[in-house]
Parts: sequence; C-alpha cells; structure tokens
Amino acid sequence: MKIFFYTLLFQCLLIGLLCDSVKGQESRNHVNKALHIAKKNAVLLDSINQLLVVFNKTTESNLAILVTMEKKDKGWVVVSAPRPVGIGRNGFAAPNAKREGDHKSPTGFFRLGQLFCNDKVVDTKMPFIQITSEDKWIDDPNSNDYNRHIRGFTQAKSYEKLKLSDDEYKYCMVIEYNMHPVVKGMGSAIFLHLWEKEIPNSTSGCVVLNQKDMEWILKWMNPESKPSIIMGNEKVLISGF
Repeated sequence: MKIFFYTLLFQCLLIGLLCDSVKGQESRNHVNKALHIAKKNAVLLDSINQLLVVFNKTTESNLAILVTMEKKDKGWVVVSAPRPVGIGRNGFAAPNAKREGDHKSPTGFFRLGQLFCNDKVVDTKMPFIQITSEDKWIDDPNSNDYNRHIRGFTQAKSYEKLKLSDDEYKYCMVIEYNMHPVVKGMGSAIFLHLWEKEIPNSTSGCVVLNQKDMEWILKWMNPESKPSIIMGNEKVLISGF
C-alpha cells in the first residue's frame, strides 16, 4: 500500500512539474513575441516609454495575450508576466478595416487616453474622471459627437452609458482608436476595461482584463511615459506596420 501511495504521489508531482514547465515555456514564447513586435515597430514606438502589447494567435480568436513593457536604456523590457485578455468577439480587424458594429477589435498602434473610474480615489498617476450617470460615449455614426465623451444631454440616437450597474467600467481607459481625426463609421467606444466574470469574455471591440491586473497596470502607468498600446494578430504585428 505504501509503495502504491508513493508511486501515485511521485506521478502527481511529475505531472505538476511538467505542467509548470509547459506553462513556463508558453510564457517565454509570449514574451519573445512581444519583444519581437516592439523591435519590428521601433519607429512607431520611438517617442513612448510604456507599452501594452496585445495579440492573438489566430485572427478570429476573441482571446488574446497582454504583455506590459517599458523602455530602459533605449531598449524594451517586459515588466510583468503575460496576462490573458478578451477582445472583440470576432477577433481583430485587419489594419484600417475596423467598422462600427463588426464586433472586432481594431489593429494598430494607439495612445491610451482618458481614464474613467467609478471611485473618487484611485491608486494611479494617470488623470481620471469620476463617472456619473450623465457620462456617455457616443456611438451614433450620424452624430457630430461620434466617438466622443459627452456629459449631459445629447441628440445622438445611440450611445453607451459609462455608469453601469456592474463593475465593467469601474476602470475604463480610452484606447484612442479613430480619434485623430474621427471618421464616421470606422468604429467607436474602444476601451481598456474590466471583464464581466471570472474568465476573459469577448467584447464588441474593447480589450478586457481582470481587476487585479488592471489595478496593477494603472498603478504602474505614468503619464510622462506616454502609455500606449499596440494590438492585432501576432503575424500582422510581427510583420510591422
């Protein structure tokens, strides 16, 4: 009986070690891909010092990996373990192909902009706006306020309320897609925010992560470092823009 018990224990330990080894190798692969993406897009990233790299393996997948990086001595270093995130339910759009209502996340390099929060006090250096019931993000392509934040009355026929009954927008940071300039119909309301439950969920085009990871990122971010995001299918990003 003792021999059987110790044999079983040894097998369990061996399986655990093998699983850890596989996970470790997978994590290293994600890190290497993110570093390669940063290297291939060095010209785009020249003026920033903090970067989120978000990529999926197959274009249609709504699950992706987020790697946080910062620039040191003119080179990029990874500052935390790769994290799972959810993206558009139809994956990533091809470069310049994102459209309103396609349920895809845009591909490209974007600054991380305005932060909205439910709470009055947040552990971050980033400037933020506390959300009220009057805060809206306009997603009506026919509105002059398309893809903009409005507080108060709007004549837009469609918009997202930023004050929700759940915690999805407890922290909600604008990914500045289709904003400089705004082109009607090219997509709107692309945010970095919290996922709905305990695992990554798909979105209409946003990038979602869990609260613990979001709070770490917000604490790490520094506006002087011009936090930005590069996102898309790994093959597209590795090819470079």
